[in-house]
Amino acid sequence: MSSETPGLSTGLQRTIVPPPNGMRTFFQVLVNTAAANVTTSFLWFALTFWVYLETRSVLATGIVGGSYMLLVAVFSMVFGTLVDRHRKQRVMILSSLVTLASFLVAGALYLAQPESVLVDITGPWFWLFTGIILFGAVIENLRNIALSTTVTLLVPVERHANANGMVGTVQGVAFVVTSVFSGLSVGFLGMGGTLVIALVATAIAFLHLLTFRIPEEQPDPSENRAKAFDFRGSIRAVRAVKGLFALILFSIFNNFIGGAYIALMDPYGLTLFTVQWWGVVLGITATGFIVGGLVVAKWGLGKNPIRTLLLVVITMGVLGALFTIREWSWLYIVGIYIYMAIIPAAEAAEQTVIQKVVPFRRQGRVFGFAAAIESATAPITAFLIAPIAEFLIIPYMDSDSGRATWGWILGEGEARGIALVFLFAGLILVAVGILAFLTPSYRILSEEYQQGVAESEAEKEGGGDAETSVPSDGGGGDEGHPATESEADASPNGTPAAPIDVGPPSTKDVIGGVVDGQRRA
Repeated sequence: MSSETPGLSTGLQRTIVPPPNGMRTFFQVLVNTAAANVTTSFLWFALTFWVYLETRSVLATGIVGGSYMLLVAVFSMVFGTLVDRHRKQRVMILSSLVTLASFLVAGALYLAQPESVLVDITGPWFWLFTGIILFGAVIENLRNIALSTTVTLLVPVERHANANGMVGTVQGVAFVVTSVFSGLSVGFLGMGGTLVIALVATAIAFLHLLTFRIPEEQPDPSENRAKAFDFRGSIRAVRAVKGLFALILFSIFNNFIGGAYIALMDPYGLTLFTVQWWGVVLGITATGFIVGGLVVAKWGLGKNPIRTLLLVVITMGVLGALFTIREWSWLYIVGIYIYMAIIPAAEAAEQTVIQKVVPFRRQGRVFGFAAAIESATAPITAFLIAPIAEFLIIPYMDSDSGRATWGWILGEGEARGIALVFLFAGLILVAVGILAFLTPSYRILSEEYQQGVAESEAEKEGGGDAETSVPSDGGGGDEGHPATESEADASPNGTPAAPIDVGPPSTKDVIGGVVDGQRRA
């Protein structure tokens, strides 16, 4: 197997030995993160609804939503560096503390100022109030990167794909819950009552995080010298595995095309349904996300997750091209449902590959880099395609020339311009997915993954070198200098020892450890 950095993808990619109760701990982390995600999304969706209902300003709503996506993209690399430099439980606790503090400050501000002042978009209090909630919601995303790395830390390698499917399931649950209950909460309780619910739920998730332990060795001291924004380290970690950069670029391109659907799915849906029924449709179709995640959790992704990813992308392209080919509400609903159901497989495939081919100590930066680039891509397309569709494509399809040219395939209706955009976006996805099968990167990364699986099975059967979660003084080898045999062996007899339970750190320990990059005694 070739690699751009000799020894990095093989010498340092030793199997993490999960603790005996690793799956149980992972379930606790998963449930806790799901609760935190639901709470944050609940408040963020509610804030967006509240802003529009109180101001009727599309501009203010757009700025609030766009700022969230932008900040997630900007901070994801910083989050990835933090995850690599510190124990995962400390990172999660810090994230919960900051989010809880932000929501508390927002609640105090809501009580201190009349609502009429808070909804005045020309005044500073509106932007301060929304900005504080925005900050808390963005910081909560730190948990998601940490969660992806705990799969490697706690779950046996043969069940990584299943665990990633479970992650997709809880994300689907979060989407369904927030889609339904955010609007109900704002409508019946107002923003004040919604804040109270979010505060209580965030506090419960924080306290629950202190009731269990994530066993993990002290991160490599050399990682603590990395900059907070370790862009070069992220790039090195990605380039160290041949084909991985191409995988991320492929996901970026998919998100770039997917931005067309983000921008135009709501306008198309509101052409077919009333706003009330459109919300119901979104809630129903979002259950496809749950079903898809459960399928992956049960049956995994097959022997080659990269192949599965490309097949899913091709299927997405076919669906995207056909689900608006006629202006039929049932066709749109079925298309969205199937589209939602296969998304978990695509996301789990990318995560499973990264968890296998990237050394554990650098996974946070790779996940952060991928999240940053991929999160920034779809909004760019959305901003570009919306005016193009409104001022060029839709008027063209409303003209006699457009209907004569495309009516045979798209039929008649009010939203044939949007259907034309979806048709070409889907066909592009299909073409790119098929071409990806022919690239050297596909073959190389598939070989990297298969070799990693073979090495894991050999180590499991033969008791070879394994990267455990036992704290050590040396911290293993640096990049380009694989760990010695004595460093790899966790016990005197040469067999990997079970990870040490260090226990949940105190709040003081967490803050001190993350800020200073040192473990407190």
